Amino acid sequence: MTKSARAGQVEEDYDTEKAQALVRIIIVAAAIIYVVPMTILGAARIELREPVLFICGYFFPFSLAAYWWIIKRPGVNRLRRTITITHDLGALTYTIALGGPALLPLFAIILWVTVGNGLRFGPAYLKASTATSLAGIAAITYFNPYWRANPFMVLTFAATTLLVPAYIYVLLGRLRKAYEAAQEASLSKSRFLAQASHDLRQPIHAISLFTACLRDANLQPKELQMVENIDRSLQSVSRLFKSLLDISTLDSGRVTPKYEKIAIAEVIEDVLRQNYETAQLSGVELRVVTCSAIVEVDRALFTTMLQNIVNNAIKYAAGRIILVGCRRRFGRLAVQVYDQGPGIPVEHQTKVFEEFYQVRERGDKDVEGVGLGLPIVRRLGRLLDIEVDMRSVPGKGTCMTLGNLPIVRKQARSEMKTLAGQSTTVSGLRVLLVEDDEAVLAATASLLRKWGCEVQAELAIPEELEECDLLITDFDLGGGITGTDCIRSIRERSGKDVPVVVMSGHDEARVREDLGSADIPILSKPVRPAELRSIIVVKALEARKIMVN
Repeated sequence: MTKSARAGQVEEDYDTEKAQALVRIIIVAAAIIYVVPMTILGAARIELREPVLFICGYFFPFSLAAYWWIIKRPGVNRLRRTITITHDLGALTYTIALGGPALLPLFAIILWVTVGNGLRFGPAYLKASTATSLAGIAAITYFNPYWRANPFMVLTFAATTLLVPAYIYVLLGRLRKAYEAAQEASLSKSRFLAQASHDLRQPIHAISLFTACLRDANLQPKELQMVENIDRSLQSVSRLFKSLLDISTLDSGRVTPKYEKIAIAEVIEDVLRQNYETAQLSGVELRVVTCSAIVEVDRALFTTMLQNIVNNAIKYAAGRIILVGCRRRFGRLAVQVYDQGPGIPVEHQTKVFEEFYQVRERGDKDVEGVGLGLPIVRRLGRLLDIEVDMRSVPGKGTCMTLGNLPIVRKQARSEMKTLAGQSTTVSGLRVLLVEDDEAVLAATASLLRKWGCEVQAELAIPEELEECDLLITDFDLGGGITGTDCIRSIRERSGKDVPVVVMSGHDEARVREDLGSADIPILSKPVRPAELRSIIVVKALEARKIMVN
């Protein structure tokens, strides 16, 4: 079980014990309301005096103390659970043994405690509670003359205490098997989606790069339009595979947040830089309000959340302005993305976070999408304890907020760069390209050369290393060799910290963990050519700084 799954189980157990403690207080209070009037006004005043004193003077205060214990010390505490279970049955046994016929209704509480423990905590507790309850019935019969005088009543109570939990035990077993079967089916589905998504990424990635090469091949307008149609369809499939991989990874329970202290400005800059050329093609102007805060969050998962939101904004706000900025709220940070798109009708605003739900009433029929972007944002928000909020006004635009980010400290100065002021030339950049898929290698190399790069294309880590300014490597190079091995080898042999870009069809969090560095960009296949070029532009600037130094 993953850490996140264990945390969820602990939280569930805490809520269960807290609810049980509250119900205990209510039931004991109801028992007091039942027996006190009979003691004051009824004919059984003498025989009920001791039970009333016990319930009011001990059982009720204990119930309050147990509730306070759970509030102050939440989490799974088996000692506390054992104490409360044995105490409940023991106290009920003592109370009923002291009283006469008037306390017979309290047997219902014994049955509730027995069955409730099994339903809350599992079959082992059900069996233990049943055995304890039967022992309690035997003790009551031994000490209470009324019970001894009515053996058939005792037999009825004993049979009920045995048969009802036995039936519950059978049902719990069936429920557990059904749950395990459902879990296995869900995991099998997630594994299938992840594997299918990964295997199909390579050819789609290659087609996308070849299409980008065709676009620059001086085609006639009719042929160029066909290439644009192919590219649009590929981008739709690409988004689908990325979203399916994200969903399958979340469903598998393998996502465990790895919190680190990061400059929020760097994350915003990275996301906007990756979308810079796409925004230009859509006529979108990206604006950034700088922020100097350092926050504690999982960088990869938060980047995915912000990336999905910015992608949505660019799709629906073509030709408009998109503003990304931060606000401080009650000592915490909120990242906000404003767009001037068509907005979302009120009746759809609560549904856009449902998987595969799409709004088809905004006049944006040409906008491709699969309806998984915002559901992934919401699910990651729950995992990271980030508040996801949306405000949208039809005809005016939408504001998405990722809030509740813990601020650690401020930067001494903001290192945010102006996106529009960056040079977009990569001509003359010496690139070492390592990719074990021949089609992807050929497509990527062709595209880089069209951009003016000098490319050394290799199917594996090269034995002879030419001088290079940038390393672009696939993560899975076959034979157990990874991009991490490639980066280490190239940097050691070149004697310098060569800038790197990693492309992969695997889960980004897994790749990031293996790389052990937050500074290396990871592009998920299939990679958009505009996204690749944007990253290379930044890395070209880094390479030139290294050469100057």
